[in-house]
Amino acid sequence: MSGHHHHDDTEVHEHDRGLSYDLPVLARRRMIRLLAGASLVPLVGCSSDDGDSASSASSSGSSSGGSSSGSTSSGSAECSVIPNETAGPYPGDGSNGVNVLKESGVVRSDITKSFGDSAGGTAEGVPLTITLTVVDAASGCGTPKEGAAVYLWHCDRDGNYSLYSEGVTEENYLRGVQETDDKGQVTFKSIFPACYTGRWPHIHFEVYGSLEDATAATSITNTSQLAFPKDVCDTVYATDGYSRSVSNLGQLSLETDNIFSDGYDQQLATVKGSVDAGYTATLTVPV
Repeated sequence: MSGHHHHDDTEVHEHDRGLSYDLPVLARRRMIRLLAGASLVPLVGCSSDDGDSASSASSSGSSSGGSSSGSTSSGSAECSVIPNETAGPYPGDGSNGVNVLKESGVVRSDITKSFGDSAGGTAEGVPLTITLTVVDAASGCGTPKEGAAVYLWHCDRDGNYSLYSEGVTEENYLRGVQETDDKGQVTFKSIFPACYTGRWPHIHFEVYGSLEDATAATSITNTSQLAFPKDVCDTVYATDGYSRSVSNLGQLSLETDNIFSDGYDQQLATVKGSVDAGYTATLTVPV
């Protein structure tokens, strides 16, 4: 069945935007950070730590049981807006023709099943609960953004994206919208995504100012991606159904991924749990 898989090197670089698209994006981000560093030095103290030390804290949090996902919420000296990334080729937000955001049923917490008039399939895989905490960067990341909205999506266990990939074009699973609560949080019940050719395991999300904006597919405020620690990926991909992810992950690292290679300290989730009990992934999202 490998012939239906749509993430070979050629397609990743063309349709997942790849280096040809992302290098200009990364260059712009580096320039923005340099300019911010020149004028707002007291506010970007965390930038000197780079990805290694911050990501190590996240990884240790996942293994020790400590809560380290909110590394950007301890004060203004460590607070900066989460990096903006490409939405990739399969957003389903209307930007490239397919729009799931205006469909009744997209506002939901359980995204494992398709909804509406689609095929009604269910995404199989190791259970994963994703909690994002949206906070106000301008206030030092101490103020939750209540009433904002998050649209979240990712690939399935085979590396395919609903609405787009061959065999699942009639499905819309692993896509959903939630409104943030008084803690600025949204929670999605999902499955652990695959590692497909050319990309580190990740989850896409867009932040909107309100639920009304999200379901109207307008006024995106931030677009970013969440990354997973390698040790957790290794454990998950050793289970049934993820065999293709093993070899794909073996060819990658966070440092060489075309999205996370310029720094991933703000995007590496804290992951806890087990294959049998399921995993939880948490990330603080300053906007």
